[in-house]
Amino acid sequence: MATLLVIGYREEITAAQAAEEIRRLRQALLIQREAVAVVARDTSGVYRVQTSHHPVDDGASWGMFWGLLFGLLLFVPEFGATVGTGLGGLFAKIEQSGIHRAFQQQARDMVGPGTSALLLVAERVEPEELLAALAKFGGKVLKLSLTQAQVEGLQETLHGSLLATAER
Repeated sequence: MATLLVIGYREEITAAQAAEEIRRLRQALLIQREAVAVVARDTSGVYRVQTSHHPVDDGASWGMFWGLLFGLLLFVPEFGATVGTGLGGLFAKIEQSGIHRAFQQQARDMVGPGTSALLLVAERVEPEELLAALAKFGGKVLKLSLTQAQVEGLQETLHGSLLATAER
């Protein structure tokens, strides 16, 4: 079982501070470094994304998979029709994997100009324990539970998307 958490903050810097706390507590909380991303949006609407990656056997990175998912959750609507029809199928597969449209929209709505969000996947820690460690930062929390089969389906979907992009 895994939990996808999106924590939205009113300030641009707060998600980075919360991510630093996670880095500090990583060993105690058993959080995988690749499953954490910070998205900040400045007052003019420009996004900045910070993720951690580490290689896996096939030369890719699980962090790239989660980073792609986080990017799709938050950024695609910003691109409008210019992203092409290929992403429609990808979104359908993501939704079939358990991340429904309402959750996706709520995550997008959290990152307005001048705000930030912390996105993470908790697989080896209880989400409540993690949220307690981050409580001092405040924020609005979205939480979605995913079965192991859903996580594997997402990784397979995103892995295929990354491979197709790399082959072009």
